[in-house]
Amino acid sequence: MIDAKRYRGKIEIRSPLFGNPKLLIAGRDRTKLIEGVRRQVEIVTDVLADARTDIPVFGCLCFLAPEGILADSGLPVLRTLKIGGVPLYYPRRLAKQLNAAGPIDSGRRDDLTRRLAQALPAA
Repeated sequence: MIDAKRYRGKIEIRSPLFGNPKLLIAGRDRTKLIEGVRRQVEIVTDVLADARTDIPVFGCLCFLAPEGILADSGLPVLRTLKIGGVPLYYPRRLAKQLNAAGPIDSGRRDDLTRRLAQALPAA
């Protein structure tokens, strides 16, 4: 489950001594984005449960560079940040993950894609 976002500013995770870590973008608390990804993963998992599949569903945030800016997305280049089990990617790093070999063949993938398209129509 990929949730693409376009924000301007440095992206960081702050872990206070007490309490939960926070996702900060340009100094503003955007931790609610993680809950949104988790809800989307739950929905997709429920849809695929009817297909009797044991394929795990993961979620991530993919940060795109703001329009008109040639700079990066605000994420560190050499490591992947993670908060609450949700990785934060920039497009090139996410592409490497998506192009890696997976546990299903193309026929099964097409079947699952059809199921998801029927259950989750475009807005």
